[in-house]
Amino acid sequence: MPVDEDTTAPLSLRQRRRAAATQEIVDAAERHLTEHGPAALSLRAVARSLGMTVQALYHYFPSRNALVTALVTKAYDDLADAVQTAVDTPPDEADLPRLVIATEGYRRWAIAHPERFQLLYGTPLRDYAAPTDGPTTQASRRMSEIFERELFEGFSSEQLAAADIPVLSPPLQAYLEQLPHYGHGYLPSPATALLMSAWGHLHGLVALEVFGHTSFLGEHQAELFRMGMRNLLADIHRRIPEHVSPPSS
Repeated sequence: MPVDEDTTAPLSLRQRRRAAATQEIVDAAERHLTEHGPAALSLRAVARSLGMTVQALYHYFPSRNALVTALVTKAYDDLADAVQTAVDTPPDEADLPRLVIATEGYRRWAIAHPERFQLLYGTPLRDYAAPTDGPTTQASRRMSEIFERELFEGFSSEQLAAADIPVLSPPLQAYLEQLPHYGHGYLPSPATALLMSAWGHLHGLVALEVFGHTSFLGEHQAELFRMGMRNLLADIHRRIPEHVSPPSS
């Protein structure tokens, strides 16, 4: 049987040069972001740092919004890579749940890259709106996939549908039912509600730390975060029944 060969044509010299220049601009913009924060992002300043004119930069990014979209997409991808790498790395405690490991990877990246974290989750940039279902959305879905998988791995849809949560209003239940999911497949509305609540708890603790609101805890922040994530996971799993009786015929 013949072996299939990769028929993808190699990039031309012009394409390779454009890709290299585009990456150089993104790298320069990230440095500017780190030094001055998201609100101060300026095409003129980025171009100046590279010895380019703004008009030349427009050949690669036709607007500030296009450059912001590239930065947001890359930040989401780098954050998801950090979380996945954490999950794939042997834990420092043998019994540490994978969901807790994932959240700690998220926390470490956010602390190491506060300005990029702020770009993703801080005050929205004036006059910027991410493209609908564009590259930023695609990149953020990787985060949803990882956390959804690690939170609900091993549970059936029937178990998730029977989770013990307060009764949802019909409008909220209908809304949650139609939301897309990217990791576990179909999620019943009780599981989606638990996932969103867990995400809010995780993200809130990280944001408080990144923006300096828990600095009074000093070196104890990591330990308290781990305790909070263990408790969060235990509470959610207690709400999901071990066995669900099949529906009566």
